[in-house]
Amino acid sequence: MASSAGSGASVRTASGAQGRAHFQAQLQELEDKALNGLELVVEQLDRVLESLHHQDVELAQMVIADDDRVDGRYLEVHQGILSLLALQAPVAGDLRLVAALLHTIKHIERMGDQCVNIAKMIPLSGYEPPVHGEMLEALAKMGALARSEVLQSKAAFAARDVGLAEDLVRQDREINRLNREIFRLAIEIGDDQDTREWAMHMTLVARALERIGDNAVDIGEQVAFVVTGLFREFSDSSHPLGARPDAAPDTSPGTF
Repeated sequence: MASSAGSGASVRTASGAQGRAHFQAQLQELEDKALNGLELVVEQLDRVLESLHHQDVELAQMVIADDDRVDGRYLEVHQGILSLLALQAPVAGDLRLVAALLHTIKHIERMGDQCVNIAKMIPLSGYEPPVHGEMLEALAKMGALARSEVLQSKAAFAARDVGLAEDLVRQDREINRLNREIFRLAIEIGDDQDTREWAMHMTLVARALERIGDNAVDIGEQVAFVVTGLFREFSDSSHPLGARPDAAPDTSPGTF
C-alpha cells in the first residue's frame, strides 16, 4: 500500500515537473515574440525617418498600413500570456516576468503608434514643403537616438542587464534636449505661413520621437523589476536617478 502511494506521488511529481518545463518553454517563446516586436518597431522607425528625410508620402502611407503587424504582435503576445495563465499559476519569478511582458508589449504597441503619428504628418506638408535644414538635422539625430534606445531596451531585457537598462536615460536626456531645441527653432523660424505650418508639424514629429524614447526607458524599468522584484522609475533629463518629483507616488506593495 505504501509502495502504491509512493508511486502515485512520484507520478504527480514527474507530471508537475513536466508541466513547469512546458510553462517555462511557452513563457520563453512569448518573451521572444514580444522582444522581436521591437524589431518591427525599428523597421517602422527606419521607414518613417526615410520618408521624413525625402518627404516620401507613399512610403509614409506604407508605414501607416503596416501598423497592423505591430498591433497583431501585441494581440498575439497579450492573448498568449492570458492563455498561459489560465493553464498554470506562475511562481514569483515567473509572475514578475509575465507582468513585465504585459507592460512591455503595450509599450511596443505605443511605439508603433508613434511611428504612425509621424507618418501622418508627412502628407500634410505636401510633396515639396519649405523645409528648414537645421530642424531636419535635429530630427534625424533624434531618430537615430530613438532607434538606438529601442534596440538597447531589447538587449537589456534579453540579458536581464539592469545597468544597460539604466543607461537608456543617458540617451533619453539628449532626445529631450533636441525636442526642446526643435521647439525653439519652430518659434523662431520666421513669418512665412507655409514654413511656420511645416515647422509646427515637425514639432509634433519631435514629440512622437521623444515618446518613443520614453517608452524605451519604460521597458528598461521593467528589466529592473524582473531582476529585483522592485519597481522604480528611472530618472528624467533633469533629476538624479530615483528623484523624479513629477512622478506618481509609488503605491506598489513592494516585492513579489
